[in-house]
This record gives sequence, structure tokens and C-alpha cells, in this order.
Amino acid sequence: MKIVVSASNRNPDCPWQVQLDQHVVSFRSEAEARAFTALLEARLNAPHPLRRDGWSASVGSTLRH
Repeated sequence: MKIVVSASNRNPDCPWQVQLDQHVVSFRSEAEARAFTALLEARLNAPHPLRRDGWSASVGSTLRH
């Protein structure tokens, strides 16, 4: 995922934006934009193990409804 923090002239109330590939999120300050980016990158880089043995049979039936 490409993440870009930049200044924007689109909305004077939210002059900073973070672009996530084709999606744009606006922020009131550079600090807010950078904090969001740091949290997002930490979550993306976190380990994401998939364990089938930890899932109960009811999970699959719930997701289908």
C-alpha cells in the first residue's frame, strides 16, 4: 500500500491529507495526519497469524448471514 502525507488546498478546515493508494483522508493538522500514518503503518506491519484451529464452527455460519 502506498501511503503519502501532503498539504492540500481542497478544504481549508482540513489542509492536510493522507493518500492510501486511491483513497484520501483529510486532517486538520500535519501532526494528526502523521499520527494516523504511524498507527496505520504499525498495524499493517504487525504480525497477522491465521489460525484455523482457533476458529469455532459458528464463526463461518455467522459470516454467511
